[in-house]
Amino acid sequence: MSTFLPRPPAPLLPVGLHLHDRRVVVVGGGPSAHLAAVGLLAAGARVTVVGPEVVPALESLAGSGALTWLPRPYAAGDLAAAWYAVTATGDPLVDDAVAADAERDRIFCTRADAPEASSATPAPTGREDQAPVGGPGRVVLVGGGPGDPGLITVRGRQALAQADVVVVDNLGPRSLLAGLQPHVEIVDASKLPRGRAMPQEDINAVLVSRALAGRRVVRLKGGDPFVFGRGMEEVLACAAADVPVEVVPGVTSAVGVPGIAGIPVTHRGLTHEFVVVSGHLPPGHPQSLVDWSAIGRLRGTVVVLMGVETAPAIASALIQHGRAPETPVAVVVEGTTGRERTLRTTLAGVGTTMADEDVRPPAVWVVGDVVALAGAVPVPASAGSRGSRA
Repeated sequence: MSTFLPRPPAPLLPVGLHLHDRRVVVVGGGPSAHLAAVGLLAAGARVTVVGPEVVPALESLAGSGALTWLPRPYAAGDLAAAWYAVTATGDPLVDDAVAADAERDRIFCTRADAPEASSATPAPTGREDQAPVGGPGRVVLVGGGPGDPGLITVRGRQALAQADVVVVDNLGPRSLLAGLQPHVEIVDASKLPRGRAMPQEDINAVLVSRALAGRRVVRLKGGDPFVFGRGMEEVLACAAADVPVEVVPGVTSAVGVPGIAGIPVTHRGLTHEFVVVSGHLPPGHPQSLVDWSAIGRLRGTVVVLMGVETAPAIASALIQHGRAPETPVAVVVEGTTGRERTLRTTLAGVGTTMADEDVRPPAVWVVGDVVALAGAVPVPASAGSRGSRA
């Protein structure tokens, strides 16, 4: 009697896909879809996400125009003109339908629930798999910088490579998530301006609970954890639970974004001070802790973070308290990324400029004579092509 062994799987052909400016479709809106989307965006693809609901990080990407979101269930024809597809709904019937449509239309497709059954299998990251550590885990609070993945520190990259859980902001360097091991849990802790947000108490609880379960947790934040990043609240929560925590500083957008745009926050003979202000609350708000009268009297540079909606009120307060209306202002939108653009205006005109140019967060604006130095020396782009307007 003969014994027949199962047919071995066909060998894979190791190739890469050039997807720059080519349409790709991601079906689904959960963490797996988010992970796929950030990797495709990093490859320069034109990404369309199809799903009735998406995690806040995907909503943020859609709101910024980085990708297109169709807020509805998958339908026949959604893969039209696509070069590649990813289906990550978690519903086998929907994933089957997407995979079948892709096969019929000769579009390579990856199924998040069954990579081995996909017509395209994601390439390995080259990192060794990490097993959970024994006993209590730990938390590493990583400042990811203002957006360009190249601006994260070496220690920050090491922490990500060793992580079992990554709790990430929508302002962090999202493309770094695409290189994580498949076992890594991604927790979306995005806080959208005036929109959906994971409460800070819930973020603290996730950090502590995962670490106490013996897992290595990375809290990946945009900029620097201690510059308007509520990082100390997370450190204190870990300390209260006896969870070891390490802080990895990051490049703050208050200095890094103007610098990449060619604007120094200080310059010899021009300014001897600079101040960084949170603009999330307007002048006069009962919860605001900013002394706008003191800042208006300063002669140096003022850098405003989280101040898009409040820009007219902030500019008015600075002028009221002594700053000249014609003071130069630069607004850097989505700084350090391939979508960066710099708008030049004045303190009196900053509100109108932002409205006319449809400025949305994230944006950093700089007030002071240093703005006139922008463009004096060519600044090479570190994250793809960037735009600039005088």
